[in-house]
Amino acid sequence: MNWLLVVAGAMVGAPLRYLTDRGVQARHDTVFPWGTFLVNVAGSLVLGLVTGAALAGAASEPVRLLLGTGLCGALTTYSTFSYETLRLAEDGARLFAVLNVVLSVAAGLGAAFAGAALAAGAWG
Repeated sequence: MNWLLVVAGAMVGAPLRYLTDRGVQARHDTVFPWGTFLVNVAGSLVLGLVTGAALAGAASEPVRLLLGTGLCGALTTYSTFSYETLRLAEDGARLFAVLNVVLSVAAGLGAAFAGAALAAGAWG
């Protein structure tokens, strides 16, 4: 039955990723992939919160499967991040490609640590 929780989370995460990406990109006239950046950082924050809550004993295994594996797994996208970075470099926007890598990794890790710290403060 655990797999149903993962599927349920993914059924929300995948459309949320697509709709967020389209909505953000429609509002920004730039080659920088702000939509993918946003969903990856948001997913990192949520996963940090879930992980911190789990470490504090406040998130059960079903919650971790639903939100951590299902929702965050479908919301975030390493493959699109990689593709968009490659596309930027191939199109001559090398500065944007480098910025995408640096900002995505730094913001994603920062969001995950912030989420874990917030959860630890709330439930620790």
